[in-house]
Amino acid sequence: MFAGRKEELRLFRQIMQDDRSHFIAVYGRRRVGKTYLIREAFSYRFTFQHAGLSDGSLKEQLAAFDASLEDAGQRPSHKSANWMDAFNQLKDLIRGSGEKRKVIFIDELSWMDTPRCDLMTALENFWNGWASARKDIVLIVCASATSWLLSKVIHNKGGLYNRLTEQIHLRPFTLAECREYLDLNGFVFNTEQILKGYMIFGGVPYYWSLLQKGLSLPQNIDRLCFSRDALLKDEFRYLYASIFRNAENHMRIVCTLARKKAGMTREELIASSGLSNSGDLTLKLEELEVCGFIRKYTAFGMKKKSAVYQLIDFFTLFYQQFMASPPSDERFWSNRQNTPAVNVWNGLAFERVCLEHVPQLKEALGISGVLTEVHSWYCSADPEKGIFGSQIDLMLVRADQIINLCEMKYSATEFSVTEKTEQSIRRKIHDLTVRTGTRNAIHPILVTVYGITDSPHSAIFQHVITAEALFR
Repeated sequence: MFAGRKEELRLFRQIMQDDRSHFIAVYGRRRVGKTYLIREAFSYRFTFQHAGLSDGSLKEQLAAFDASLEDAGQRPSHKSANWMDAFNQLKDLIRGSGEKRKVIFIDELSWMDTPRCDLMTALENFWNGWASARKDIVLIVCASATSWLLSKVIHNKGGLYNRLTEQIHLRPFTLAECREYLDLNGFVFNTEQILKGYMIFGGVPYYWSLLQKGLSLPQNIDRLCFSRDALLKDEFRYLYASIFRNAENHMRIVCTLARKKAGMTREELIASSGLSNSGDLTLKLEELEVCGFIRKYTAFGMKKKSAVYQLIDFFTLFYQQFMASPPSDERFWSNRQNTPAVNVWNGLAFERVCLEHVPQLKEALGISGVLTEVHSWYCSADPEKGIFGSQIDLMLVRADQIINLCEMKYSATEFSVTEKTEQSIRRKIHDLTVRTGTRNAIHPILVTVYGITDSPHSAIFQHVITAEALFR
């Protein structure tokens, strides 16, 4: 059984039944399950499959490609001298294949693109000059370096421009898909435990696959993150180094952004990180954004030059908070539940979960069909104008002239709406109205794990959404 990925599997089935050649690019962050999906979708049967070498020279990449040709049954007549030569030998393999549909799977294509090589020219020639003229080829290319694949293949301005027949952005699992994965693999976790796991791992299938049955979630976290031989002890550095060339500044950016919950403007990031204001910084920010590690947002009613960069990758946030300076306690997570530091992190991580499940929030509100813009918003205090200073992490600005102001509160029990909470919401509504001049009706929404207790202050909220709604 396969958890999630129903639309992708359906598309692959259609492609295999088609009578024309297809060129497909599959992209998404590392560990999201691209290779596994493709192998499972085609039952591990390929006319040819190959994976680039992470740090291989051109000579080593070509030798590995030749070895893959041999594994597929093609005895190369000579060592490939360049990529044009290598793809010509791939053509010979395909010509000799008796399979009705020739599925060619090239994984980690970006790693094959070494300096001053002819890889992209050879790929262009292979597809445009030969494969696209046939009706029986399914060429699938894949890379964890999302920014590379987007610029070199998907948004190629040269010979591969508009040549892809399909592109698949493989995203992390939703909460519902994580639950499905756990059920299929015999895990017994309740809603709160899955939610807590998501707050650490996000929807990255690889991390969930490392869990061990029979252990509680805290025990699993200790084993994977804090034990002496923890499997994820070096994951942070390896993750970024495997996606970006010269990843030191990428890591520097995310480490800096991890210090501020709401994110930083470009100027704040430069001042805090020591990085120079340059085109290289712009490129690295774009790469981190397109790979899903950070998001760039412009607060509601503000100009684009005030854009904020915010760290949104779950594991990176957890690593920076608890793993960057490794604790000596191998049962650190089990022993730190309900401590102030963990409780603060619970609140932050829960907000990120809600930001990743806006469609589920809209469904719970009954507004799935309403045109909606998703925003964050902030303003500084301005006593002269009576503005208190506010931070709103999630706003749903609807076409029916309503703004859903979402207040997200993590609580291990039913949440108690206090006078302080009510006053905070009223200040936010006041600041938003005064600062932006919006005429929309503002509906406060509470998103919490188990709902709320009876309270005279709970009437401030128009809707209360529980964590279970995020699993739909």
